[in-house]
Amino acid sequence: MRKYKVTYAALLAGTLIAGQLAGSIAAPAADAAAAKSPAVSAPAAAFKFKPVPLGDGVSAVLENINIWNQNGGSIVSYTLKYTNSGNASASLLRYFSRVVTPGGSVLPGNPVGADALKKKIGAKESLSVTYYVNAGQATSLQGIKVSMHVWDAKTKGYLKQTGSFAVPANYSTSAAVGTSLNTLMNDIPVAASAESLQLYKYNGKVYARVGVSLTNKGNKVLGDPGYSAYLVSASGTSFELALSGSQTDYTIQPQEKRSIYYLTEIPAYLKTDNMRLQFTKKDETAKLELAQASYKLPAATTPNLVVGNGVVKKITVNSNTVETLLRNANVYSQDADAVWTFQMQLKNTGNKAVTMPSYELAVKSVNGKMYPVNAKGVSGITLKPLETKIVPLTVRIPLEVEQSGLQLMMIESVGSEPAASAPESAGTGGSTGNTGGTGAAAPAISTSKMIFPVAYFVIPYALRTEVQTGQEYMTTNSYGSFSYSILSLQRYPWRDDDIVALRLRITNTQSVSLTLPELKGSIKLDNESLPVTTELYMDNKESSVLAPGKSAELYVLGKIAYTSEFRDMRVALNGTQNSETVPFLDVSVNNSVNSIPTIEAGKSYTISGKGKTASVQENRTTVYQGESQNLVYTELLLSSEEKRQSKMARLQAYYKTKDGQYFEANVSQSENSASPGAKQLVVMWAKLPKATDTADVSLYLGAGVNGGKLTDSKEEATGFVNVAALKLNPQANAPKNTLEATVLYPYTISVLTSEGKRMKNSDTLDITMNYSLRKDNQYDAGPLEHKLILQITDPFGIATERVLTLGTDLIEGTNNQYSFTLSRPLYKTMGGGAYKLAFYDEFQGERLLLGSQAYSVTNVVPTKTEE
Repeated sequence: MRKYKVTYAALLAGTLIAGQLAGSIAAPAADAAAAKSPAVSAPAAAFKFKPVPLGDGVSAVLENINIWNQNGGSIVSYTLKYTNSGNASASLLRYFSRVVTPGGSVLPGNPVGADALKKKIGAKESLSVTYYVNAGQATSLQGIKVSMHVWDAKTKGYLKQTGSFAVPANYSTSAAVGTSLNTLMNDIPVAASAESLQLYKYNGKVYARVGVSLTNKGNKVLGDPGYSAYLVSASGTSFELALSGSQTDYTIQPQEKRSIYYLTEIPAYLKTDNMRLQFTKKDETAKLELAQASYKLPAATTPNLVVGNGVVKKITVNSNTVETLLRNANVYSQDADAVWTFQMQLKNTGNKAVTMPSYELAVKSVNGKMYPVNAKGVSGITLKPLETKIVPLTVRIPLEVEQSGLQLMMIESVGSEPAASAPESAGTGGSTGNTGGTGAAAPAISTSKMIFPVAYFVIPYALRTEVQTGQEYMTTNSYGSFSYSILSLQRYPWRDDDIVALRLRITNTQSVSLTLPELKGSIKLDNESLPVTTELYMDNKESSVLAPGKSAELYVLGKIAYTSEFRDMRVALNGTQNSETVPFLDVSVNNSVNSIPTIEAGKSYTISGKGKTASVQENRTTVYQGESQNLVYTELLLSSEEKRQSKMARLQAYYKTKDGQYFEANVSQSENSASPGAKQLVVMWAKLPKATDTADVSLYLGAGVNGGKLTDSKEEATGFVNVAALKLNPQANAPKNTLEATVLYPYTISVLTSEGKRMKNSDTLDITMNYSLRKDNQYDAGPLEHKLILQITDPFGIATERVLTLGTDLIEGTNNQYSFTLSRPLYKTMGGGAYKLAFYDEFQGERLLLGSQAYSVTNVVPTKTEE
């Protein structure tokens, strides 16, 4: 079997029983009757060997003896306690111990490295020394004796035997099941006991979990004594134990009680009756492992790892309880897969911070197939005391797989990366060494990490519900708890595409502030796998930190082909933590909730946004009738409702005709800041086919956005939001029959008089026009691009046009005069008549007649001087 080397592991009872056997627990001496009952094992603490005198007031007693099998043979270790009752120190160089095997071999004891420098016993003092021998193929302590010798020059071989210690047949090196032993560990009093042996089956393998309890009864922090731990079967097969990955801190505070768990993989066929937990310590000098202490384990149990729907599973991490709960599981189909989303809620109920160990997550179907889940958000996460964190999880499962009865498997990763390969003598199947005998087997070497099941969470089969407009929904994620509602789902034109815009309201339902991350959105239509190109806008008037009860509104915009049809739409909002994408909100909505509000003619459209709040109202709409097309022209009054001077939002719009056609509106808007209460004139226009009915036209109007914010008038927009259909009231052009008070905003021109003169026999007609020109500065406007066309029709019906630049050709003021001359040979025959002046508004190549008026031609007879 694989073994998992943990040199720092057995903080546990390694020294526990070793210390207890060393005499820290008083135990009655065994009587002869006990020695005659080999069928009943008794712990080592129940035996008290009689001292063997060594002479000169010095005696020795066997405190404990252990055996541990290794590749080079079984190592017997034993501890002798020397007592000097004399008045002078005694040299240990005069005393010798030998281990006598049942086969008659006599093996001299060697002191362990830590005791090698112990050379004498002080007067009236005691001294314990641990020795070891290699007992070869010995598999138990039965029949073994430890004989004591002293240096004697008169004895053959110079060694005189003074006595021996025979290990009783019912001698056991393991503490009994359920026994709590008081002992010393690192010179600190400790109570220790074996708690449990649990078996887990996962992925065709069997894992054993051993639990040991330690209580520090001293007044100092208990540190790690550096023992290795093994699970040993009744037949002697051993498996090195790995500390559970949920334990990273092994210091035990004074008066603190902690349970420590070890894990290993065992063969499925292994009998688990009468197993024990063995601790060893490596002697660096001899390069051997020496047995230290052993516990008999209770009968193995198999815990039920299945966690029902909505049930909290408690797990222990560094002696802190962490409550785990699988919540908010739902599923939707995409392509050929069912996409499952759920959340793992983790709550540290302890009083110390906890770092979760490494986990593997997978969803298991009823037929046993497993689908991995990214566990990065769970593994290594740190929880402060009483802190709760929500980790979102997602997995894709083929639709052909039965979706009911799924379980989320939480697996702990334990152990190290591959080490040296196992020696051939260790065997290859599960157990190692002398698997058929009673001796302890040499443990195998680690070949990979070990994975260990922790919990199987039942996943309830629940289809993703479609969110309805106006309803409030509650949710919790890694950022906190909040409610959300869909305010609208709109679809409207944008250039060659359509925009689908989801408007959301998020409300903090916690008693503490909710910090919204920098969100990014994605949209998917029906079962299409590719997400729609999206943009997200949140009114900057709302802070990203929401106080309890406060709300924020945001838009998620996606561009789709205008020919696309879809039944439902999935919108996902994500944040970022440590460069990782973290889900924030995921909703599905039905296309039937599409809504574009209508604003009746004459009513106002409202723009909301930090520094850009304003109202918009139609000033006038008219139609320029062209020969092949018509031009719809609209003036809007944009009124600032801010209390400070600020840039107004860029308006975007489309004209919608009665038959459902859309025409993008060109926009002319001032780039200047607007003062509080000031109005700006925004001009929009579009050219429509001549046959288009413009009687019931409306303007799909909204505020432009780019980069997640409302755009200024001079900035290019990538979309627009808060779209409403503003009904327009087109006014038919009614030209006046006078040239008084002719308006071409921002100017008003009035022709006061006009006179046309022709000299007799001349081919010229001189015309003067007396006028007044006034400029209206009530509204700020962008470039208006209107042209004033003056058309002069002479008495012969021949028309001549001139483009008059207001403010240049015609200047502001009253009683100004503008003169021009027309020349034609035909005029020589003209005897009088009338001419007509007409003003046209020309815009984008199309014209509106503003007004016209006729004036008389005066023939002038030249004087002799003029002749």
